[in-house]
Amino acid sequence: MRFHPVGAARDWLRLLRVDRPVGYWLLLWPTMWGLLAASNGRPEPKNLAVFVLGVFLMRSAGCVINDFADRDFDPHVARTRERPIAAGRIAPGAALVGFALMLLLALALVMQTSTLVVELAVVGALLATIYPFLKRVTHAPQAWLGMAFGWGAVMAWAAERGTVTDSAAPWLLFAANVCWSLSYDTAYAIGDREDDARIGVRSTALYLGEKAIPAVLALGAMTMLLLALALLALDGAGEDGRWPWLGWALGAAWQAWISLRLAREGEAWSFRYFLQSHWTGALVAAGLAARGLFPPA
Repeated sequence: MRFHPVGAARDWLRLLRVDRPVGYWLLLWPTMWGLLAASNGRPEPKNLAVFVLGVFLMRSAGCVINDFADRDFDPHVARTRERPIAAGRIAPGAALVGFALMLLLALALVMQTSTLVVELAVVGALLATIYPFLKRVTHAPQAWLGMAFGWGAVMAWAAERGTVTDSAAPWLLFAANVCWSLSYDTAYAIGDREDDARIGVRSTALYLGEKAIPAVLALGAMTMLLLALALLALDGAGEDGRWPWLGWALGAAWQAWISLRLAREGEAWSFRYFLQSHWTGALVAAGLAARGLFPPA
């Protein structure tokens, strides 16, 4: 296979999944949970800019390292064989250079915050880098994805508060995102089970078999429970919780609706469940943001 040294701009945009923004939302919302919860809905503008840009960079970097790791698998799967690295339009070496540059840019961003956040960012970079390779050795790579995505909530909390030990809230948000990622990414993997089994890739969907959909539903419910506990931790600190609880209630209603659709329609709706899941996170984030927009009198 002949590789071009540098792909065309459209191939790089496809590699970064710019045309499929749901992944950006799924990383953005837990990061916003941490930032907004820590700041009572009024984050420092610098921190807001750092973390929004950081989400774009880290999700893009994650797509690059994922496709690099899967470059020998993707050509054998109909859904992925036209990805730029698998199709030979971007060289693996060029992809690694792009990945390294994005990590450096992300590091430059977090250096505008604090030493603690920089230290946490190193952990986050390791989580994101290792994740794509785990599907060869574990049946639960989705849990690692949840840790990588949820780490943004911990980092954002640290940026606003200067610590991650003043409340249980950031760790409950982190745990909620692990469950959330296991839920929506297992639903995503349900449609890939046949191909994954054929090429030797592991996933929770394959491991759970017929229990995959009940597990997706249970993990979605656990996500909402952990988010409720996080809000209770915030309320326990004497912070007004009207708007966050409204956002949680709307998010829980949305989660219940997509769960009922999945339970009723089964595997045929699993990819739609994945696509629609980010609205759960968006509604929770909106409630946390509203606390800053409409503070108590």
